[in-house]
Amino acid sequence: MRAVLDYCTGGIQKNVSAGTLVIHEGGRTGHMYVLIEGRLEVVKGDTVVASIAEPGAVVGEMSVLLEQPHTATVRAASDSTIYEFGDAASFLQEQPAVALLIARLLAQRLNVATTYLADIKRQYAGHGNHLAMVGDILQSMINLSPTQVSPGSDRQSDPRM
Repeated sequence: MRAVLDYCTGGIQKNVSAGTLVIHEGGRTGHMYVLIEGRLEVVKGDTVVASIAEPGAVVGEMSVLLEQPHTATVRAASDSTIYEFGDAASFLQEQPAVALLIARLLAQRLNVATTYLADIKRQYAGHGNHLAMVGDILQSMINLSPTQVSPGSDRQSDPRM
């Protein structure tokens, strides 16, 4: 993801101290961040699910792409430097190369998750316990339909026009 740094000229460079919350789970900001240096932690509920130290790593992209609240908290695990994009959706429209890099990263994550779930399903097939539900999870992932989006559908028409 280091290649993302080549496209970040429009971002605001920020220094964040260790312990600083960059993203709050459940918040809606429209912001996306790119790590320049340091280390960030992704926290889901009370559990640290990832530690990120690779320059060019992107956080906040899922919320922007899905137009939904942030799915996790991101905090600086060490003093870090990041780029902040306040209107990340516009940034991604203006930088399709970054959008493609993010799409590839998300596809890679989905592939890993699907492979892992398929392995669990295979290992626990026929056990009839709560792990048997993995098949249902895989099926629901495959059958997810994209969110219905109509340009401007979330906006009230302007009566002045």
